[in-house]
Amino acid sequence: MKIAITGKGGVGKTTLAGTLARLFARDGYNVIAIDADPDMNLASALGVAKNPRPITDYKEMVQERASAEFGMFKLNPKVDDVIEKCGCVGPDGVKLAVMGTIDTGGSGCMCPETAFLRALLRHVILREKDLVILDMEAGIEHLGRGTTRGVDVMIAVVEPGLRSVETLERIKRLAKDLGIERVMAVINKAPEEQAKIREKLAEMNVPVLGMIPFDRSLMDADLAGMSPLDVGGPGIEAIKEIKGKLEELFGSMAKEAAEKGGRAL
Repeated sequence: MKIAITGKGGVGKTTLAGTLARLFARDGYNVIAIDADPDMNLASALGVAKNPRPITDYKEMVQERASAEFGMFKLNPKVDDVIEKCGCVGPDGVKLAVMGTIDTGGSGCMCPETAFLRALLRHVILREKDLVILDMEAGIEHLGRGTTRGVDVMIAVVEPGLRSVETLERIKRLAKDLGIERVMAVINKAPEEQAKIREKLAEMNVPVLGMIPFDRSLMDADLAGMSPLDVGGPGIEAIKEIKGKLEELFGSMAKEAAEKGGRAL
């Protein structure tokens, strides 16, 4: 299964991604966590003391695999061993890889590094057989690049506020263009009265996967540089419920796929 977590900046994407990754790993899933956000904060959410070297820092490897003659570059460079070579193993056995950022110097985004990262994301999403959780960059630019094609579930983290919901509207529209059928929302820092935001999401036909209450423990964990899961609190208990709902979804998706396969026979 492939889960991409997205949303406006600062809404709690990384906390959700890191906590879900460890919860699934504790239950025996082989989990690959991909930090595709240029801020590169997923390591701390997982409880990894130091980020592994970003993949974009492996310049010789990227150039060797992605560059071609006469200043051209390969659109499909070799990437099948990159997670093992460039990642690390964190608490509960989660494999972490950090994409990193590209300094284009105003030369545009078409370069060997960009082609390499796109190919890596395509491989992870389409070829890896483990549970993959992607912590995407803020906003919707990654959707425009098409790197999330093949994701099974896209979770948009929203806060009670118009700008956060407007971002979700754009995410949903672009996700549809990419063939991502399941876009769901998690309401973070939700007040007790959630009626208005739930009504708005219902109008958009976006199911609410769960709600994370405002929790000081999550802020304290961030300030202390600790994984939220190691601190605990009401927010973590809410994420555990979200994880349970995702497992139910996985089960229904597997059943649906089996039924389609049976009809094909």
